[in-house]
Amino acid sequence: MGQISFEEDCLVRELDSRYYGFLDLSNSKNAEIKNLVQQTVTNLQNYISNGQVHEMKNTFDDKNVIQKYDPSNVAGEHMENSSSQNDEDSKILDKETNEKGFNSDENPQDEQYVNALCKLGHLHLLLGEYSEALSAYQKYLRFREKNYWTNHAFMYGIGIAYFKLRCFKWAIKSFQELLYLSPNFTCANEVHLRLGLMLKHCGEFHIALKHLQLSLLYTYPSTFSELQVKFQIAHLYEVQNKHKAAKDGYEFLLNEKNISLELKADVYRQLGWMYHCVECLGEKKEREANALNYLQKSIEAEPKSGQSLYLLGRCYAGINKVHDAFLAYRNSVEKSEGNADTWCSIGVLYQQQNQPTDALQAYICAVQLDKDHKAAWTNLGILYESCGQLRDAYACYLNATKQISFQSSLLRKKQAIRMKRDTIGLSKGLSQRITFLEGQLSQAPLPSITSKRRTLCSIEEAWNLPISLEMNSRQQQTAQMIPRQNTKQSPIQGPPPPYPHSQLSQSPIPAKRIKEDGSGQQELIQNNVQTSSQLHQNLKDISETLSQRNFNTMPESNKVSEQSVVDTFDDISNDIYKHSETIKLERLSQDALSNNLNEDSRHHEYNGGSTSDLSTTFKIQMDSKQLMAAVKQLPIDEPPVHCTILQVNAPPPSPPDCPPQKLTRDQLLPPTPSVHLENKKNAFSPQLQEFCLKHPIAVVRGLAGALKLDLGLFSTKTLVEANPDHSVEVRTQVHQSPDENWDTSQGKRVWACISHRSHTTIAKYAQYQASSFQDSLKLILPQDESDKGFPGSQAMSDSDSKDSVSNSNIVLKRKKHKINSKMLRFGTNVDLSDEKKWKPQLTELQKLPAFARVISAANMLSHVGHVILGMNTVQLYMKVPGSRTPGHQENNNFCSININIGPGDCEWFAVPDAYWGGVHNLCEKNNISYLHGSWWPVLEDLYKENIPVYRFIQKPGDLVWVNAGCVHWVQSVGWCNNIAWNVGPLTGRQYSLAIERYEWNKVQAFKSIVPMVHLSWNLARNIKVSDTKLFELIKMCLLQTLKNVLHIQEYVKSKGVEIRFNGRGKNEASHYCGQCEVEVFNVLFIKEQEKRHVVHCLSCALKLSPSLQGIVCLEEYRLSELQRVYDSFTLHRTQGLAYTQ
Repeated sequence: MGQISFEEDCLVRELDSRYYGFLDLSNSKNAEIKNLVQQTVTNLQNYISNGQVHEMKNTFDDKNVIQKYDPSNVAGEHMENSSSQNDEDSKILDKETNEKGFNSDENPQDEQYVNALCKLGHLHLLLGEYSEALSAYQKYLRFREKNYWTNHAFMYGIGIAYFKLRCFKWAIKSFQELLYLSPNFTCANEVHLRLGLMLKHCGEFHIALKHLQLSLLYTYPSTFSELQVKFQIAHLYEVQNKHKAAKDGYEFLLNEKNISLELKADVYRQLGWMYHCVECLGEKKEREANALNYLQKSIEAEPKSGQSLYLLGRCYAGINKVHDAFLAYRNSVEKSEGNADTWCSIGVLYQQQNQPTDALQAYICAVQLDKDHKAAWTNLGILYESCGQLRDAYACYLNATKQISFQSSLLRKKQAIRMKRDTIGLSKGLSQRITFLEGQLSQAPLPSITSKRRTLCSIEEAWNLPISLEMNSRQQQTAQMIPRQNTKQSPIQGPPPPYPHSQLSQSPIPAKRIKEDGSGQQELIQNNVQTSSQLHQNLKDISETLSQRNFNTMPESNKVSEQSVVDTFDDISNDIYKHSETIKLERLSQDALSNNLNEDSRHHEYNGGSTSDLSTTFKIQMDSKQLMAAVKQLPIDEPPVHCTILQVNAPPPSPPDCPPQKLTRDQLLPPTPSVHLENKKNAFSPQLQEFCLKHPIAVVRGLAGALKLDLGLFSTKTLVEANPDHSVEVRTQVHQSPDENWDTSQGKRVWACISHRSHTTIAKYAQYQASSFQDSLKLILPQDESDKGFPGSQAMSDSDSKDSVSNSNIVLKRKKHKINSKMLRFGTNVDLSDEKKWKPQLTELQKLPAFARVISAANMLSHVGHVILGMNTVQLYMKVPGSRTPGHQENNNFCSININIGPGDCEWFAVPDAYWGGVHNLCEKNNISYLHGSWWPVLEDLYKENIPVYRFIQKPGDLVWVNAGCVHWVQSVGWCNNIAWNVGPLTGRQYSLAIERYEWNKVQAFKSIVPMVHLSWNLARNIKVSDTKLFELIKMCLLQTLKNVLHIQEYVKSKGVEIRFNGRGKNEASHYCGQCEVEVFNVLFIKEQEKRHVVHCLSCALKLSPSLQGIVCLEEYRLSELQRVYDSFTLHRTQGLAYTQ
């Protein structure tokens, strides 16, 4: 039975997830630490399996030695293994809280038990045992559901575990919440980096680029070099088909002197394949020569790269140098024989050389290595069909289509961006071949003994050929050599690795290669960690580096006290380790040791005080002087925490669960609230506003007639006469019926709604709008009256559109038209904000009742103080039949007004805001970003998830009121124009939903175009609030932001930086950080030497300069003014009519 010394135990206690990637336990230099970690893991497993943790101070003898527990005394299993992973995931998803939730007031042994789970997760993570780490973290999460977000090291650790196990959905969620809570987290650069890689894989290119660029700003240690991050950025441009930017990025890297051979090989490989595939890079001969040259240079830089050899073979095959291609493929197989792409390409060459048996063996090798290899199954089917073996061909085609179906949900978005037409055609062609073979086989006679001998052996026989058995055996041997945590996970666990095979490039026709094989790059991060320039030589160096920014500015007295906090999530002691080759440690006091695992219970102590203290110290009842006095008690040795305008102890914002009530079929199809106006008096009655505020969505019919609005002012003819050259954003879309949305290959209904952006003028779009109408007249004139209308758009009447079930027959009838669906152009976001250009139009809208006007004292958005295009200004939409506004909630959940100008109708779909979390989950299920993506819900999917849908027709002159948070999507039925804008009624519900979305946008790194902090201060200046809920929410926002401003200013002064008064100009726009795009209020940071001054938040300014040297700090408002506004904002008591929810 082994022993762990006192000093060794102190060392292990320091370790947590933040050391991941910096402490390489596979390195022989760290063998001693690895043994200690493994022994500690065994001890912790023994503690946990016994169901309790003994207090550490009772485990030491007089010699300060910890005795290991005897495993023979352990009852039950130690830990769940990776096979239980799906069960663990489901427990997180279901949020079951049957377990007892412990807090700091519970039994100390209970606390120790829970904290031991977290520590065990950290140690498994450092050992590279990701499944075991995740299991421990998830058990810890079950006990800490109500406050897990206060333990940042846990959030980072579980995010890494999910990342390594390819559970990207959950890794992204953990990392986003961590950055929201702690933008200055010790490993924030690592978080940004991994988020960038995962989002790139998921097709969220814009936000991926943002995270990768942010990872470059930090001065913290990193497991990636700056050049490696820039390589990922260049590759990001490549997969977006931004070839010039990608080429420039790759060439920039080649000019760097300190580029590693491995990275140089990657760059040459990408450049070579780009020249082979991308026609815009020059003439074909010149491109092929460059491709061969770069790929050969890649092989020279990294001779063991089987991937470069494979691509070289593809290039040779493309120019019909068969012998050279075979040689390259053979060399590739020798370097990395587990590459299904290579075997598939070998099969293609054999097939072209009329060697069917050899081709068969190569294809079988490919599909045995990768059973999901669509191209290999397809080519094998073609081979069998060419040899007259239709049953085998049919089986192969079925296998290929199964892979297409399985992969479609993962790759649909990327296919829409990257897929080539020949690949789309391949999918269609497969369906046609399968249909043809089914007909042939149904009529074919049964095989008999006298049948003609087959050219090739069947699939079953080929699978058992000696070469295939040998390949299968080698594959198993290779799998045994790979650690189990790196093996391929089941589809349920998450998407493929960040660098998957491109299923699109596996066809015999060279297509755009997305990225090299994952076998060489999946573990790129870990491989890069091992480079000596980035890896700290021992634990002392790591600890000093990671703790430098936390302790350098601390007083000595604080340093001593911090030594006792051995497992807190945000500080690492700099004084524990003393430099020596054997890493000896100073002995800690017995008081420090007695805390041991209980120190994890102090994880909520952050920036000098516990959250419970903060919640009791800062209340909206405080005046500004009390607030200033309280802020002066806060520590300034660390940057202030990220400002949130929600309640103090609120968890990170997240989509809500849907209401649990099970709805009937009728409730899933509720009637749309509507009111018909007969006169102006009805329009201005208070009851109309109350009616609108009471429902998720409402239709006000006959509004134009009742108010005698001149809708002709917004007609296409009038617009052309007024400003023919005014800009129009155009979206090119596929023309489909309102309740259908088909994927690019027309295989099935999907959520992804793809449209391509361009720009034109009002005059040119008007010409298109008119010509499309004239073309439709030519189409419908010969038809019977009952068939009138634009194909696929006007076949549904108002009554038909109310119930999607009644349209099922229409869906079936139209499927035959899908392959040749025509494209349409939708003119959107026409800006009508210029009062000089559009004075008659804007004046006409003043006839509307106050609650619906663009500008009104009762409209929050009128108090922003500057223009927000499309929100507190009017936008116009010019439509032809089928024009779609995809699913969305309005910016920051504000209400919206939409008036149909006519002459045609629009069809609306809407989901109450209480169910938006369910719609969000369905978007994730369909691999589409709820905020960043473009989606058109499949109605049946919503009904299955118990989500009700309003559906109605908006006729010319009708106003649609979209209440706060309502999810909606719209399609034009005829030719029409619409005008729309947002309003913010002064209610607690509107403000609450707006700030919740404002904070959730931060989590999602999505810019809130409504500056809620700036707006809140203007509301406090401009209005008197009598609604108690609204007052408390606004006052809390003022409290939190004033506290943050005061704290930041104290911190900046402590750095010796002068705060200069800058002031604000009239109608000056609110400021957003130029890096992370969060709103920056009052305290602005800019780089001193920049020609073009870019505003930064404090967090991003610290990334640029941790000491704030070279940074200028500007102040927009005098503190005295903010204090005056804060103190003057009180609840207004009145007996008059108050705004209510």
